[in-house]
Amino acid sequence: MKPIRMLSVFALVATLLTASVSFAAIGPHTSSNFEGPKANTGTVTHTVENGKSILRVSADFKVPDTPAPTWRVVDSKGNIYTLDAFKVKAGNKEKREVVVPSYVHDIVKVQVYCAWAEVLLGEATFTSPIT
Repeated sequence: MKPIRMLSVFALVATLLTASVSFAAIGPHTSSNFEGPKANTGTVTHTVENGKSILRVSADFKVPDTPAPTWRVVDSKGNIYTLDAFKVKAGNKEKREVVVPSYVHDIVKVQVYCAWAEVLLGEATFTSPIT
């Protein structure tokens, strides 16, 4: 009877440990500061809300004054995904958050890219890939 009890306790501990690691992976995760010629203030934070992966720039991030600043993410394999524009034409507003599509499996960098001039304006990195 004692080996069965020990096995049950071991299984319970393993389950709790796995659950705590899963919750830790959800976030939030904050990047390094943006560095680049035009995007060089603030950070980006990754969270999961209602099953959606969301990136948000910090309050001190300044959207570059360029024709088409755009959200881009880079995964751990070096694939680049262009997501959405930072500027919304209607009402001259800024899009300070973006939902990451499900086909992006992880994120190591967030970039601000000028889609009009095809130039990297700045980037921020995470210490480890965000899944």
